[in-house]
Amino acid sequence: MDAKHENEKMDITPAPTRGSESPEPIKGEQEVFQITEDGVDFRTVTWPRAAIVFLKILFATGVLSVPPAMHTLGAAGGALVLIAVGCVNCYVGKIQGDFRNKHPSCHSIADMIGIVGGPIVRELFGGLYIIAWVLCSGSGINGSGVAFNALSEHGACTVWFNFVSMIIVATMASVRTFQNIGWLGWVGFISIYSAVFILVVAVTQVDRPAAAPKEGPIDLDYVTWGVAPTFAAGMVATTTIFVSSAGTSAFIPVIAEMRRPSEFNKALYLCMFFVTASYLTFASVIYAWCGVYITAPALGSAGGTIKKVCYGVGLLGLLISGAFYCHVAAKYLFVRILRNSKHLQSNSLVHWATWLTCTFGLASLAFLLAQAIPIFNYLIAITGSFCFAPLALMVPAWIWMWDHSEYKRGTIVQKLIYGAHILLMAIGALIFVGGTYGTIKAIVDAYANGTIGGAFSCADNSGTVLGSGGGH
Repeated sequence: MDAKHENEKMDITPAPTRGSESPEPIKGEQEVFQITEDGVDFRTVTWPRAAIVFLKILFATGVLSVPPAMHTLGAAGGALVLIAVGCVNCYVGKIQGDFRNKHPSCHSIADMIGIVGGPIVRELFGGLYIIAWVLCSGSGINGSGVAFNALSEHGACTVWFNFVSMIIVATMASVRTFQNIGWLGWVGFISIYSAVFILVVAVTQVDRPAAAPKEGPIDLDYVTWGVAPTFAAGMVATTTIFVSSAGTSAFIPVIAEMRRPSEFNKALYLCMFFVTASYLTFASVIYAWCGVYITAPALGSAGGTIKKVCYGVGLLGLLISGAFYCHVAAKYLFVRILRNSKHLQSNSLVHWATWLTCTFGLASLAFLLAQAIPIFNYLIAITGSFCFAPLALMVPAWIWMWDHSEYKRGTIVQKLIYGAHILLMAIGALIFVGGTYGTIKAIVDAYANGTIGGAFSCADNSGTVLGSGGGH
């Protein structure tokens, strides 16, 4: 390796000002992964590749759950919520990136909260982090099972389709570095984006939505503003939109594998702008043409033929989404087990055995959870409220206040900024409590009225209509 290339590869030092895009790193803290030519070199991700990984993490199963939430909140209300949470999730992503670049020893949100709250809090949030991404992986497995059902016209039990999806997800998740799995990200992103785009065009061309009555006049029940939804229904809808772009905690381990972590914000801004704009456009069009008759997932909303086309095009994207989420959870557990060990970056038996146990073990857990909550939107909503409200809102607000404690005694403007972060924590707590309550209530009601066929049921829930969310 020539000296010029080596110096370029080793250039990882952030800019030296606090509060800038790349705060000065704390002296004595080392990167989790070292650039090496002996063993596995994890530090190979460029910022454009990081942006693709971020896009695939966010633009995945979440986009299929946003349109049904629009009916509960109304088209205008849902659009405003979507834009607001997109901006908030972008900001908290920046908080996490700045904090991580100041503390380069952090590999995850759990490491960050460990600096602020101590080892016990670190382990608690580490467990929550694994649960969050295992549930997300379960949504990918669930969506893939629905796709197999649609393509085969329910040719086998749904549980078997989900099991096959789990094996594929675990296998793809076993690609060890984000640089290499980033190639899957390109394929997966194009796959799911194309599928949703086909759906958006298709719903404007069909006579009526697939879930609508086959004969007679229909009322889409299109509303601009939500008509006084119940607290539970409103929280489920808000949480569903929130979680669609709340996966910023998964960006932190990607920074640890970036060639130049100081370029993180470039990837973050590009990703969040594209995702928010796409969600707003796609969800608004689908809701405008389907109204209350939106299926969950949304790819089944335009009829049987289009449903097969969409799932055929999007199947690989759904599988890769599950693989990305499984990879994120497995990478945290893997690093947690082998950190400061020679096996972390070696090609030893211990390295491989630990890694494959993490990927296949967590994929199996995701499969079990997907069978317990077989309706797609509810799985997304419970993930958002119980897991991502603390991880994506409360924790970033906490670490910002810890890092800017002098704002409490600063100027009026600084005090207001500090107070805004306290409000951010309060909003996270509201979504955590209210969203979890609302989703659990919705799941219980769905079991009671037969919407869900039961855990490990062969029933196909792909045509379930969740547009109203019980909100009117």
